[in-house]
Amino acid sequence: MQKILIDRFILPKSSQEEFFQRVKINRDFIKTLPGFIKDSAYSREEGDLLFFVTVAVWKDQEAIENAKKNVFSEYEKQGFDMPAMLKRLGISIERGIFEEADVNDSRLNWAK
Repeated sequence: MQKILIDRFILPKSSQEEFFQRVKINRDFIKTLPGFIKDSAYSREEGDLLFFVTVAVWKDQEAIENAKKNVFSEYEKQGFDMPAMLKRLGISIERGIFEEADVNDSRLNWAK
């Protein structure tokens, strides 16, 4: 079953240039990994903040676990410390792995 990794970032607009450089590096890298299906991104501005969401769809749980290992290995090669960058730039992150919901599931009350 496909797994969807969703990251939600909240950042000061003043941090967006460096942040987007890193997002591009990461997105370009994950597209080369086995099991990657597609990705997308969404944003909205509110005052001095930018809300940015990335969505990456993976073939299955094994693919997403292997991708995590590969990403962390690549960060080590680059000497990149993501938690330190997020802290320095005042960025918060919420991350989760999801599965597509069945919109016909009666528990959702959408199938009316």
